[in-house]
Amino acid sequence: MNVSTDPMLEGTPLIKPSTTDHPLYEAAVEACRSVHDPEIPVNIYDLGLIYTIEISDDNKIEIAMSLTAPGCPVAGEMPGWVADAVSAVPGVQSVNVELIWEPQWGMDMMSDEARLELGFM
Repeated sequence: MNVSTDPMLEGTPLIKPSTTDHPLYEAAVEACRSVHDPEIPVNIYDLGLIYTIEISDDNKIEIAMSLTAPGCPVAGEMPGWVADAVSAVPGVQSVNVELIWEPQWGMDMMSDEARLELGFM
């Protein structure tokens, strides 16, 4: 029997979990919902582009996000839009947005609201 030592096969999540129990979490999500992909009429949170919102005890926020495609024309700008939106939330000390490509974004990451808005439901 071949036993794999690959941590990806040992139950490590592909996407780091968000800090959903932090008091600033919902406000950070709403701030992310205020940012829209200019090519798609749906906010980036419901599109599934925000992978992780991690909030420390001292209210510093780390966001991992992706884009619908690596060649997205606003790839260089969108992380800044997200950082600006979340930085405006009262109580937030700092925001760092990291653009990641693994796992690759897919249409299955969209919320039901986004699927409905785009006519996929």
